[in-house]
Amino acid sequence: MGPASGSVTARYLVYFQYLGTDFNGVAAVRGSQRAVGVLNYLEEAAKRLNSVVPVRFTISSRTDAGVHALSNAAHLDVQRRSGQPPFSPEVLAEALNAHVRHPAIRVLQAFRVPSDFHARHAATSRTYLYRLVTGCHRPDQLSVFERNRCWPLRADCLDVDAMQEAAQHLLGTHDFRAFQSAGSPTTSSVRTLRRASVSPDPGSPFVLAQEKRLHFWNLEFESRSFLYRQVRRMTAVLVAVGLGALRPAQVKVILESRDPLGRHQARVAPAHGLFLKSVLYENLGPASCALQGLPHGSHRK
Repeated sequence: MGPASGSVTARYLVYFQYLGTDFNGVAAVRGSQRAVGVLNYLEEAAKRLNSVVPVRFTISSRTDAGVHALSNAAHLDVQRRSGQPPFSPEVLAEALNAHVRHPAIRVLQAFRVPSDFHARHAATSRTYLYRLVTGCHRPDQLSVFERNRCWPLRADCLDVDAMQEAAQHLLGTHDFRAFQSAGSPTTSSVRTLRRASVSPDPGSPFVLAQEKRLHFWNLEFESRSFLYRQVRRMTAVLVAVGLGALRPAQVKVILESRDPLGRHQARVAPAHGLFLKSVLYENLGPASCALQGLPHGSHRK
């Protein structure tokens, strides 16, 4: 009789956040001594749970090297030995936080979910936030606390009205092939963009009084799912509109071209300005509402 005989397997959904600067993306990197992903640290921490079967995290949303997450999600199975009850979600989250060995990773909350729940397939909404700052003529003019957390632009201002007009062309269901980077495993480039907004940020608390020339801006995009680097490429095009390099109507032309190699749509906004803001699921009760609010509080840090 094997060691797993009579053991109980429990599946959990875990929400976690991270600053992506030090990581080669969120996914675990196998067989490399130099590159490391966020999940390498979380799976190392999960070894302390003493699961009969090694714990593997199945992530909701892949993020590239340098991209941050205010709230990403993953499911995992923990198989305890015979006679041991499943961990409560609270104990699981506390244990992972106690043993994760990187200060830029934090587990927010955990839930018990059915054994057939899938963190990626079950997600009903994903929201990304992209942060810009204008008036930054040199890299040393940006607060050290904001470096690698926004895209500094030398321009003193953006035509936000034009950017908002251009963003309207992206809303709805379209073939977003023009905004997809090579390397995507998806078979279809049709997506439904539910929200695309451009708005001023009330201001970074890390900007000193004598640095008021700096102005921060937020771009937010919501969809059930996105193509590889779609958000960063849409952001680059909208910034081009804000800088006057493109007209709003040209964004519609780019979208309808379905050509990812065009002069303007081939540009990709830097990874360090992008944050995965939230991943939402149905039927998680009031917790889903509470989690939707988490990133808002975290963003105003």
